Amino acid sequence: MKSKLISQGAEAKIYLKDNLVTKDRISKSYRHPELDKQIRKRRTKSETKLLTKAAQIINSPIPEISKDFDKIKMPFIKGKKLSEHLNKFPLKQQKEICKEIGTSIAKLHKAEIIHGDLTTSNMILKKDKIYFIDFGLGFISRKIEDKAVDLHLFKQALEAKHFENYKILIKEVFKEYEKELGKTEANKIFERIVSVERRGRYRH
Repeated sequence: MKSKLISQGAEAKIYLKDNLVTKDRISKSYRHPELDKQIRKRRTKSETKLLTKAAQIINSPIPEISKDFDKIKMPFIKGKKLSEHLNKFPLKQQKEICKEIGTSIAKLHKAEIIHGDLTTSNMILKKDKIYFIDFGLGFISRKIEDKAVDLHLFKQALEAKHFENYKILIKEVFKEYEKELGKTEANKIFERIVSVERRGRYRH
């Protein structure tokens, strides 16, 4: 079977072949070739490590470890992309999905993993389980600020794409997040989200 290009963004091309996904970071012509190679290798190595760590605590594809770290290969998660399907489900199912999302985000944050691009486009529903994909913007951090920004981005994405039931759904996310992370720690993050949102309003 020939490799099929299934997605392309500013940073990478995603290919599918034999039920394996290959993420190939795009070379930037404005960078010196050797520097470009080093940057792509470093980012690929970092994402591979994050994916490997994340897959141990939540539903996420387990990457193959490449010796050269030039590409990331991982199993193809065949399911429904939440960005396209969440609004089609009954409200009860939407709420259950958002509960699982809240728990999963909290588990990542407990492990000091910041996803960096928490949107329903990076979440796949397969057999009643939510899989988180694309940790390309992710990093390790214990900072309250980074966790607050991570959650804030998901809150924004949910409001933009799933506005009809947004208030109900974000409440479910936050409730399960707090349950998993613990009230004291979660409240620090929720309070920081308010200041992050306030800063955002002042910029406009």
